[in-house]
Amino acid sequence: MTESRFDRGMQVRREVLGSEHVERAMGRATGFDADFQQFITEMAWGSVWARPGLDRRTRSLITIAILAALGREELALHLRASQNIGVDPQEIAEALLHVAVYAGVPAANTAFSTAKQVFEQLARTSSEAEEAKGAQPPSESQEDV
Repeated sequence: MTESRFDRGMQVRREVLGSEHVERAMGRATGFDADFQQFITEMAWGSVWARPGLDRRTRSLITIAILAALGREELALHLRASQNIGVDPQEIAEALLHVAVYAGVPAANTAFSTAKQVFEQLARTSSEAEEAKGAQPPSESQEDV
C-alpha cells in the first residue's frame, strides 16, 4: 500500500518542526480548524516539502526568506526548525541580507531581530540542558545493581 499524502506530510512535518511541536499543533485542532491542519499537512508538508527537487536545508532557507519578507510571525518557528535540519545561522544571515535588498531593509531588520532572539533562546536552552545533564548523579551500572 502506498503512503498517503497526509502520512508523508506528518513524517516530513515532524522531521522539520519536531514531533513535540506537531503534536501540540494537532492537539489544539478543533472542529473549526481541523480541515486547515489536514490541508497544510497534505499540501505544504506532504506535497511541497516532500518533493525531491530541493533538499530540506534549501527549502528551509527559502521559507525563512519568504516569511521574513512578508513579516510573518511564523518566522520564529521556521528559524527554530532550521536547526533541526542543519541550517547554519550564518546561512540564515546571508538569506536575510537578500531579504534586505529584495524586500526591504525594515523587513530584514525585523527578521534579524527575531533570529537573534530565537538563537539566543536556543543557546540558553541548550546550555541549561547541558548543565542539567552534568548535575545528574551518574547512573548505576548493571554491575552495581
